[in-house]
Amino acid sequence: MKAVRCEGRDVIVADVPLPSGHGVEVRVRSSGICGSDIHLLGAGLTATMGHEFAGLLADGTAVAVEPITPCGACPYCTSGHYNHCTSGASMILGVALDGGMAERVRVPESALVLLPPAVPVTDACLVEPLAIAVHGVRRVGLTGSERVAVIGGGTIGLTGVAAARATGAQVDLAARWDAQKAAGARLGAGEIDDTATYDIAIDAAGTTSSLEQAVNLLRPCGKLLILSTFWEGMTMPGFALCMKEIDVVPAAMYGRHGPSRDVDTSAMLLAGNAEIARAIITHRFPLDAAEEAFRVAADRQSGAIKVVLEP
Repeated sequence: MKAVRCEGRDVIVADVPLPSGHGVEVRVRSSGICGSDIHLLGAGLTATMGHEFAGLLADGTAVAVEPITPCGACPYCTSGHYNHCTSGASMILGVALDGGMAERVRVPESALVLLPPAVPVTDACLVEPLAIAVHGVRRVGLTGSERVAVIGGGTIGLTGVAAARATGAQVDLAARWDAQKAAGARLGAGEIDDTATYDIAIDAAGTTSSLEQAVNLLRPCGKLLILSTFWEGMTMPGFALCMKEIDVVPAAMYGRHGPSRDVDTSAMLLAGNAEIARAIITHRFPLDAAEEAFRVAADRQSGAIKVVLEP
């Protein structure tokens, strides 16, 4: 079968053996390119790429995949915080294990997310990034009565808009590119009001300037939710942060709250709001065109937000 691999900083489509071993085989129908996939080019990955994907089981059942293989036995797993499993990065599909940028992939049965009928499998690669926002909104305790500022209009910023709006909150978005602003508007976000104060600010850009903007927008005793990844360290606007007594709430990946997984909540949000996929997915490519797809995904001036491979 064909699969997307790294050779240095180059993306290639390679012929690889069919997946084998334990787990359930998924015939991949959509696989999203994440900013972290682009960042990890050149990092020496040896596994098939892709952690945002969905597909069909042998009987035709449509599923998304939670792309991790936690041990299920450590204290973090048993408490629902399996994103902190002691297995660490070795449990992540598309990083340490073969991921979903392939025609087929084998995953643990526990990783399957059954899709509601209203969610097309070709859109369901969004379950994973939307689950990151769902997890963050849960951690920050957003109830729907707050005014929320989202800084950053990429996929995570826009899923943050969607998850926050689903609570009933008023949401404004600061985005750099016109395509991102338009997508935010489609999801119900207004424009940032620099004269206003916000109860919660979501950093989805991962820069020093985005953190400064977020803290400046917050009211005293507001909350800063960090959904972005800071690959090269973080510089906080310390004086304003401390003087306002801002609560800083980092969020990473997804987990379980009681009986409910963030990925299942994410799938239900997609089912209830078809505009999420329409606003965020901007480009689709066949698997053979992975090199071109990565080029487009890295070029925000092209209007790209979420670029999807369709094996």
